[in-house]
Amino acid sequence: MRYRINLLVMATTSLVLVAFLVPLAVLVRTDAADRAVNAAVLQAQTLASVINSTDPAALAALLAQTNADGGYQFTLFLPDGTQVGAPAPRTPAVARAAAGASLTVNVPGGREILIAVAGRSDGTAVIRTFASDTEQRRGVGRAWLVLGALGLGLLLVSVVVADQLARAAVRPLVAIVGVAQRLAGGDLAARARPDGPPEARAVGVELNLLAERIGTLLVHERETAADLSHRLRTPLTALRVDVESLGDPAERERLIADVDHLVHTVDVVIRTAREPISERGVQLCDAAQVVADRVEFWSALADEEARTVEAVIGAGPMPVRLSHDSLATIVDALLGNVFAHTPEGTGFAVRLTASSTGGARLTVVDHGPGLPEFMVPGRGRSAGGSTGLGLDIARRAAGESGGSLSLGRAGGGGTVVIVDLGAAAALRRPRIGPMHALKNRRRNPPR
Repeated sequence: MRYRINLLVMATTSLVLVAFLVPLAVLVRTDAADRAVNAAVLQAQTLASVINSTDPAALAALLAQTNADGGYQFTLFLPDGTQVGAPAPRTPAVARAAAGASLTVNVPGGREILIAVAGRSDGTAVIRTFASDTEQRRGVGRAWLVLGALGLGLLLVSVVVADQLARAAVRPLVAIVGVAQRLAGGDLAARARPDGPPEARAVGVELNLLAERIGTLLVHERETAADLSHRLRTPLTALRVDVESLGDPAERERLIADVDHLVHTVDVVIRTAREPISERGVQLCDAAQVVADRVEFWSALADEEARTVEAVIGAGPMPVRLSHDSLATIVDALLGNVFAHTPEGTGFAVRLTASSTGGARLTVVDHGPGLPEFMVPGRGRSAGGSTGLGLDIARRAAGESGGSLSLGRAGGGGTVVIVDLGAAAALRRPRIGPMHALKNRRRNPPR
């Protein structure tokens, strides 16, 4: 906008200067030519006043002295054909002047000036002089330079003034853009200061109203999600009471651990829903420990469905830019899909390796039928009748860490999911050895 304002002012000023300076330059040139011709005519008329009263010898001396002084060169054509003064051709214009008419004639290189001198007994004499183009343009170049410098100075002044005005007009808009960028970055407390022209003030006021409305809606959505999640506590409490009444201690202990894990998940959902994104900060965890815990949990369920579980987890710690709960959500979403969309008895493999650039790579491969060829993975899309959110939740969590998620088909026809997790500063945790081949070994879920 500032550039366009400057360009507009420059174009407008240039048009005004051209409309003013071009006629003025022509006028300067015409005026210089008129001055030169008038000066020559005046000198010729001065000589004409003394020609009739001066004898021929004195007349020749007068013309010689006048021509020697420089400036214009004068020639006197007498009626008898005699020529006195500077040599000059007897042109047809001289003959016309001898008939009694003073005149000026444009000739190559300048203008010929002829003054008829009547009153002689032998006829009409003619005084002739010549104003060259150089004489007629004397001082014109300097005047044009002055006009050009004046025009350029006016153009520069107009651009400087326009730039200052443009800065004053654009500065509030730049500030509003900065506030909009802060809002886009998650700083919902950012507000614009209404300033500048009325239009910019109106934009700032409306942006502040929009920010207030967005903040209100987000708070409402967070609290609504927290309230809906809190409703799960009542059935969970009833479920825990039912589980505690079971007679088999081992079964009761296992189910209580499952209920506790579910209660913890609900608590995490409530806290996450009510916490603004801008206040969460960077969270880290050890991917090796988290993946090992979740694989151990799902291995117990896999025993009940006769699924073969193979896990290869590299030596930890493997610090990644994700919280413990977020990484556990990724693993649970991927392994939950295996249980939900493959037949019982279908095995799967989990592999976690450290990346060469930091972070870690999680690979989950199942030996099921694989994804349909026509299916385009996306949020809310599922070929198995589910919500279609699991993979997208994992993808978004991986993206928050600076990583990514990709899908493919395994060599045996199953599905392979690769999740790259972003690197973080090393965590001070004790090293644990690699975990290999967790096959059909029943474990109690972690408490």
